[in-house]
Amino acid sequence: MNIPAHPTLIRSMCDARVNKLRATGPVLAASLVTIEKTCGRPGCHCLRGEKHVGHYLTYKHKGTTKTVYVPQDMLVEVRAWVDEHRRLRRLSQEVSQLALALVRTHVTERRRKAGRP
Repeated sequence: MNIPAHPTLIRSMCDARVNKLRATGPVLAASLVTIEKTCGRPGCHCLRGEKHVGHYLTYKHKGTTKTVYVPQDMLVEVRAWVDEHRRLRRLSQEVSQLALALVRTHVTERRRKAGRP
């Protein structure tokens, strides 16, 4: 993200991102992974190379990684929830960077307004 030098531009960028911080749906703080595996049954197609595909959510709970199976018919919804969490996290980081830029430029802007170089 390119941060401008002028505090007014920084504030407008920050305000725009804060307005986008509203969730558009459920938010899920997890990673969606796809696992391909073989079942081990003789004669199954997975032994010939076409493996069974499963989708799982992984997340942290009290310091340990937990895994939850995602049914195929919920996959689109769950993916949207995970993407929404990523979007909000990215926006939150951008707002934080812009707020830091405002703090850094505060003294020079105050001096400029007072008429000192």
